[in-house]
Amino acid sequence: MGYQPQDVEAVMSYPDKNVVAVIKQFEDRMEKGYKKYGVTTADDTKTDLLGWLQHLQEELMDACVYIERTKQEIQGRDQAKMVAPQIPSRF
Repeated sequence: MGYQPQDVEAVMSYPDKNVVAVIKQFEDRMEKGYKKYGVTTADDTKTDLLGWLQHLQEELMDACVYIERTKQEIQGRDQAKMVAPQIPSRF
């Protein structure tokens, strides 16, 4: 499980730090999933095609909720910026 030392060196030398960050997140997620389920997706023989599609659908539904939540926060910030500033009474 995990990268061999030469793999880590190769990944860390990638010029795009965002790619390196995503690869690290994939590795962390893989290890977390293995600890939780005791099997990798490649070795899972219990989940059939419909099961995988169900997992995917649920993940995408979660993603839609996260997108909507983020949009609401951005819209709230935009609306707050549009409110006319209060002029202090001393003016």
